[in-house]
Amino acid sequence: MPLVRIDAHSPHVATLAGWTHAAWGHLNPGRDLAATVEQLRADCGPAGVPSVFAVMCGELPVGMASLVVDDMSDRRDLTPWLASVYVLPEWRGHGIASRLVRRVEEEAEAHGVGRFYLYTPDQQALYRRLGWQDVEEREYRGEVVTIMQRDLQPRN
Repeated sequence: MPLVRIDAHSPHVATLAGWTHAAWGHLNPGRDLAATVEQLRADCGPAGVPSVFAVMCGELPVGMASLVVDDMSDRRDLTPWLASVYVLPEWRGHGIASRLVRRVEEEAEAHGVGRFYLYTPDQQALYRRLGWQDVEEREYRGEVVTIMQRDLQPRN
């Protein structure tokens, strides 16, 4: 299954934004689906930060991940972020999330990023297996999350 970069004009932007809105919309109160679509479209950069990637099965996306400037409104000192790692439930357990994370790491490293971050309420074990380290546990918008970081060897 190919892993592709999603551009702002992709017919899949609305689908991917729908996934992120359903999964994490509660963390952005006041942002409706239309605003989520526009934010995702803005995150579809041509390279580096920001970027959006998807794993495809035929013509349909089955998973996604992003590299974004800001993913936690009260920690703007931390940048950039691995964000929106999502795999359709029926496709989980096949290594798709790991492939997506590795692709975002490669993108970050290739564009001079030495360290970047993520936060998760429940996938710490996955990220630890992939080399991410805990930074802090905290409450964010009513949910207990772990901020994690990954150190890279930037190529620039």
